[in-house]
Amino acid sequence: MAFDPALFQENERLDPTAKRVLLADVGPLDCEAGGHLPSVVVAYETWGELNADRSNAVVICHALSGDSHAIGWWDRMVGPGKAFDTERYFVIGTNALGGCQGTTGPASPHPDGTPWRTRFPIVTVGDMVEVQYRLLDHLGIEQALCVAGGSMGGMQALEWTLRRPGRVRKAFITASARAHNAMQIGFNEAARQAVMRDPKWAEGLYAEGEGPDQGLAVARIVGHLSYLSEAAFDQKFGRRLQDKDGFDFRLGVEFQVESYLSYQGDKFTRRFDANSLLYLTRAIDYYERTSLVGSESEYLFTSFTSDWIYPPHQSEELHQMALAAGRPSAWHNIALPMGHDAFLLDGVHQGDLVRAFLER
Repeated sequence: MAFDPALFQENERLDPTAKRVLLADVGPLDCEAGGHLPSVVVAYETWGELNADRSNAVVICHALSGDSHAIGWWDRMVGPGKAFDTERYFVIGTNALGGCQGTTGPASPHPDGTPWRTRFPIVTVGDMVEVQYRLLDHLGIEQALCVAGGSMGGMQALEWTLRRPGRVRKAFITASARAHNAMQIGFNEAARQAVMRDPKWAEGLYAEGEGPDQGLAVARIVGHLSYLSEAAFDQKFGRRLQDKDGFDFRLGVEFQVESYLSYQGDKFTRRFDANSLLYLTRAIDYYERTSLVGSESEYLFTSFTSDWIYPPHQSEELHQMALAAGRPSAWHNIALPMGHDAFLLDGVHQGDLVRAFLER
């Protein structure tokens, strides 16, 4: 199987500028797990134009470390002429509640003027979706044509179809699950422990610029290892050494893969808040759906043969749940070797499926 050359290339995410990111205050929120947010601000971006009857809105939900800039992190799927065609659809990208890219989260100001940090209430996937519903209300959109997302974004898309049945006609859910299994929870807990065992975490009450960067970098390394397949790592790195012809026999960097993971960990600390990692991973570990009864949406599920952290049987299970609820559904298991990140890189197989799905 061929590897996408972009697998290990730098994706600068086509970073949004302050001028393009919009903010909407969607009011106070009583969180499902308890706790209250007196005001929630949502960071969002849009591309394309609403049609006359406002029936062409597509909502894109991001994975754990994503943001509102869907045209950047999902550039194989979102944009002019692509599956989510911004010349045809009104595409909306939001930053999830609890995140750190503009939407209210642990780094946002508390009413006392200091950051919330770990005073921030525990949030759920349902809370994230409630905030997204309110954003559509703010935009004057009664029903979305489609909601789409992978991984954590897929959980949000699934929840969209159940909280307010009929609010979205179609859901495209890729590389996701109805609930995390013990291994998935275990990987998230390893990441959380890396953060919380860093002395600079300080029970989550760290000062700006003085957070647990070392622990957060290790957490990202743990996550990055799970996003790619064994074959992908072997293809890119094998046992090749970093800028040398032989071992130094010391406790520094010897292998290329070590250097790569260290770089990815350090880079992550420059754009992500450690407490947001804790809150978002906890939210998706809590998430569980046992039935899709009550949904009024049509579903398209995709998975990838080499994805071992969100294995294909989890998407097949979602498909079977949709059929059991009497909903139109299709599931496609795509043979690509990149692992979980294939859902971000594949614009061909997913693209063809999504185009047909939206046009039905």
